[in-house]
Amino acid sequence: MLFLRSKLQRRKVALASVFCMAVMHPNLLIAESDWPYPEDIPTPQKVDVGLAGEKPQDINRYLLAQGARSVSLSPDGETLAFIWSITGEPQLWRMPSSGGAPQQLTFGGGITFYAFLPNGSEFLIGRDVEGNEREGFSILSLDGSSERELLPASDAFRRLGDFSADGEKAIYASTERNGRDFDLYVVEVSSGETRLVYESKFGFFPEAWQPNGDLVIVSETRGEDANDVYLLNAKTGDMTPLMQPKVAANFSDFQWRPDGSGFYLATNLDREFNAVAFYDLVSGQLMTLFATDADADNVQLAGDGDRLLWTTNQEGYSKLQGIDLTTQQPIAFPELPAGVYAVDVSATGETASVNLNGPGTPGDVYVWSIESPKQVERVFTASLGGLDPATFVTPKSLNYPAQDGVQLQGLLYLPDAEAFPGKRPTVVQVHGGPTAQSRPGFRPVEQYLVNRGIAVFAVNVRGSTGFGKTYARLDNQELRLNSVSDLVDTAAFLGKHVRLDGDRLAVMGGSYGGYMVNDVLGRYPGVFQAGVSVVGVSDWVRALEEASPGLKASDRIEYGDITDPKWQAFYAVNSPINNADKINVPMLVSHGANDPRDPVTESDRIVSAVRKAGHPVTYLRFSDEGHSIRKLENRVVFYRAVADFLETNLAQSLLSDTQ
Repeated sequence: MLFLRSKLQRRKVALASVFCMAVMHPNLLIAESDWPYPEDIPTPQKVDVGLAGEKPQDINRYLLAQGARSVSLSPDGETLAFIWSITGEPQLWRMPSSGGAPQQLTFGGGITFYAFLPNGSEFLIGRDVEGNEREGFSILSLDGSSERELLPASDAFRRLGDFSADGEKAIYASTERNGRDFDLYVVEVSSGETRLVYESKFGFFPEAWQPNGDLVIVSETRGEDANDVYLLNAKTGDMTPLMQPKVAANFSDFQWRPDGSGFYLATNLDREFNAVAFYDLVSGQLMTLFATDADADNVQLAGDGDRLLWTTNQEGYSKLQGIDLTTQQPIAFPELPAGVYAVDVSATGETASVNLNGPGTPGDVYVWSIESPKQVERVFTASLGGLDPATFVTPKSLNYPAQDGVQLQGLLYLPDAEAFPGKRPTVVQVHGGPTAQSRPGFRPVEQYLVNRGIAVFAVNVRGSTGFGKTYARLDNQELRLNSVSDLVDTAAFLGKHVRLDGDRLAVMGGSYGGYMVNDVLGRYPGVFQAGVSVVGVSDWVRALEEASPGLKASDRIEYGDITDPKWQAFYAVNSPINNADKINVPMLVSHGANDPRDPVTESDRIVSAVRKAGHPVTYLRFSDEGHSIRKLENRVVFYRAVADFLETNLAQSLLSDTQ
């Protein structure tokens, strides 16, 4: 145990110096356009991983556990493409779908997304500038040897929709007209010439282009968990409403029939959970095909439209399902490890792939012939960074009541009882969104902490998805603070667990989860002993006024229209900044200076207010990141600081616990 003691002591000394810098200037007011404290601006650090098999393993090895994401099959099913960050930034890779060595196609600054063109011999890729989410588009050859700019990056936010069947045109949404509203444009892929097709207000986004036709399915944002659906004629610009229900619903995963007569989709219209449905263009009817008490997603149409595949969300885990539309008989699927699946099917309908992210893998890829599902092959295996997969912990789902009777849920990652006996310190991890769900995918920080003797509870407070439409809307508008009080009830619940120490609790979250950290620490002092807030809101009035156009489109319903005096008054009172002086426990705050969703000034304000009150804050203000931390060197700085912070403030007795 001498190694553990010396290593932890070294970390405490280093972190103490950071704390000293953090409180050197607590009473100074700042100009929001700049940040005058260079000690809060992180500098890249060398990736030092230690020796493989060393105990304890350094957190950097967990960061290097990298897998594939955004996996797609080429139209002919012969090529598999994916985004992989193994080089330090998200880049595009390809490989034969039958297996083989991956080939890196993009270099330099990372990409934000990609899509196969219908010809299968080119990609459209997106890049932004240092995380500002204002993407430029370019066309890249299949082998990565040639690239041409299609739409240069600008001040506009863009979102790609789909290609025409011949691949000659693409439709996308952009704010270039006025910086706020997402209008719809068609671009000629060969020349880059653009044409404004539809002038909108707030958030209209193209989804799927009719095969060999002019109709495009368009989604209008209606809050964070719902949307209305239209049909746009890409040639004439005529927009026809299809679905505008009185009670807002979700419509997603659109899949046109090959003949363009209608489309399949997932929707929770008139029900709690997403069902698989079909919309017939001729009759105008929406028919439910498959429905259970679990959300359906990943809807894919295979072959000549004769097979339909989808997944259901079973307590966070994915289950493959599907039917033969000609016989109405279930489709056979291969047996895959448990986890969260992303499914894709080739345009020929012969090959299917699953990108699997689970407790034991950060992103493997399985491929099989739909006709021969038993002949499944794992064609890509994620890098585990030299970690022993036997040390990865599978979480346990726990349900418990809030004070008002609402049933809450979370995933508990428990340290091994023999290696770490007694009651364990615990981190409550709050996801962003709020319309998102903590699911049992690979979570590097959680796996690191649990192997250091710190339990993690990934909570799904009210407002989370995956538990029905009603649950997802229990935090809307005036109900906002009920989700914050859920964290108090969560702390009380965890304090009764036989293996958890209710006196050693920290709360950690990013984006909306960062807001939750900011709010619960000031509104309910004494519940948590430390907090980690990442890109979190501190002043809702300013945050809603300054949000990116994509968020403004949904914020009006989720939070209320901030231009309305009613909501100005509500959030002027109910914002974390009002209770910042009551935050009396150590905080670690992080934000990217280029964040367009939650401006960096949100963290600047909470840091300044807490420091002014005389309490310590460690601040990591990344000058070359946005709403997320993409670059490996910055992730090293951030997660090393998080690990040190939590081990210092929660686990002072880790040494005695393990001696």
